[in-house]
Amino acid sequence: MQIHHPITYLALGDSYTIGEGLPLRESFPYQLVQLLRAAGEHAHAPEIIAQTGFTTRELATQLIHTQLEPQYDWVSLLIGVNNQYRGLSLREFSEEFEFLLHKAINLSKRAEKGVFTLTIPDWTLTPFAQKDSNPIERLPIADFNKVVMQLSQQYKIAYIDISEACDLAAQTAGGLCKDDLHYSASTHAEWCKKIMNTIYPS
Repeated sequence: MQIHHPITYLALGDSYTIGEGLPLRESFPYQLVQLLRAAGEHAHAPEIIAQTGFTTRELATQLIHTQLEPQYDWVSLLIGVNNQYRGLSLREFSEEFEFLLHKAINLSKRAEKGVFTLTIPDWTLTPFAQKDSNPIERLPIADFNKVVMQLSQQYKIAYIDISEACDLAAQTAGGLCKDDLHYSASTHAEWCKKIMNTIYPS
């Protein structure tokens, strides 16, 4: 879908959005902008509201207290792994994720048509998880992703399932960063291919 003005993009999330363990330019928001430019679009650098460790509530708080542009062409949302990691409730996640979706829709020039969500990578499949000794009882990532899918469908928002790429990366040399938890630039590139196929079909 060609947009005939400089494209603006706001990426909301946590460590997966900033590309923990990578130079910022190798995170998926920056790689996505590069793909948009390669497709002939004039795209500004992405604006990112994300931080390692953010839960849905912490992202919402940050978003409320951050001065942003009135609206953006694209807004993405990838959040929830820290809710799961801390053993927070699914009900709380659902309520806060829905709040964030409303915020994303309001920040999009094309309302829900300018928003896309991504599934939460399953960190429990990584080598880091094998060393994790935190005794907190947690619900499966799949339960959180079911909420992401259901709310995305409810609000008619593009839902991008990156689970297969993440699961493969957890078992593949070069799929993860040195921390054995976060994803490599090549894995972020795989996410971007799926995003482009969804928001910018050929």
